[in-house]
Amino acid sequence: MRVAAYVYTGWHPIAERDLAFHPGFTEWELVRGCRPRFPSHRQPKVPALGEYDDRDPHELGRRLLLAHAHGVDAFVFGVFWCRGKRVFEQGLDRGLLGGEAGTTVPFACMWANRMPRRVLPVRRTDLPVLDPMRFVPSDVDDFVAFVAMLATNYFRRPNYVTVGGRSYLSIFDSTFFVKELGLAGARAAIVAARRWLVANGHRDLHLAAIEPNAEVLPLVREVGFDSVTHYVLLPDWKGPFEQDYREYAERRAGEWRHFAAVSGLCYMPSVAPGWDASARGADFGDARPDKYPWWPVVTGEHPELFLAALRRGRTFVSPHGVDDPLLLVASLNEWSEGHYLEPDLRFGMGWLEAVRDSR
Repeated sequence: MRVAAYVYTGWHPIAERDLAFHPGFTEWELVRGCRPRFPSHRQPKVPALGEYDDRDPHELGRRLLLAHAHGVDAFVFGVFWCRGKRVFEQGLDRGLLGGEAGTTVPFACMWANRMPRRVLPVRRTDLPVLDPMRFVPSDVDDFVAFVAMLATNYFRRPNYVTVGGRSYLSIFDSTFFVKELGLAGARAAIVAARRWLVANGHRDLHLAAIEPNAEVLPLVREVGFDSVTHYVLLPDWKGPFEQDYREYAERRAGEWRHFAAVSGLCYMPSVAPGWDASARGADFGDARPDKYPWWPVVTGEHPELFLAALRRGRTFVSPHGVDDPLLLVASLNEWSEGHYLEPDLRFGMGWLEAVRDSR
């Protein structure tokens, strides 16, 4: 089973965040500034290779090549698109494709169908977790335009990831996509995109639904998805504040067959080395809100436990399968949410060594 790690391309300034925060803002400020908020809280997270601008093909490239050499077979880049508007695209277009790694390292795309946060660290506790302004509207024509852009820029490349001979694409918020377009509209959008690909000489899609909720999960096959997976499948969002890594990683692995059975599709397992989004929320001490980004925090994470999670993923056989499935890992570098494979000062190369040893 191939290991594919998600890549967050939010590590360079963009005009939207310059206006919302200050010129040159990146989330490295949040990562750098986070401090322990309870006994045994492991903050800040410190990258052993230093902070970097992911538009730089040398800096991003050496991290990708290091991970690839340790057994990360492919990388799934988040692509932010809202009716033709893109943000953070330079992490992919320059950071990956502008360097050596861009010609050799297998990669794929995930539609990050939300706009970036406009307030970081989050300070208002009375607002919804997902600001409605971050939702990404779409329709049939827009989805076809999006897939056409991906095909023209990425699918055509020889190192683009395929599953079953088809270009792999996942949708981050598949629930929102289905609910916003409606069952018939979502189905029509996927059919139209597939037709465009065939008519223009491209491979068909393998379309993965990320984290469909209980209402949408039974519908994804009818809509036209080919598999189900997750981004971060680790914490219980409504559970206790501190959650033990070993317990919750095992618990989540026990749910994989359920996702396959209910969807009637291949489930591609998802694992993560940790979870702690404290850096994205202001410090309220013991009065912390019981929601993202303050709650929950996964504790007790360790490369040996992550190795066990990877091995569970590698040996998982979905009751509805494909010949060449992926094991998804969140993530290569989402430092501000506490899940990353890149070396840190706490465990050194431990996370990547776990990937290597799981083979």
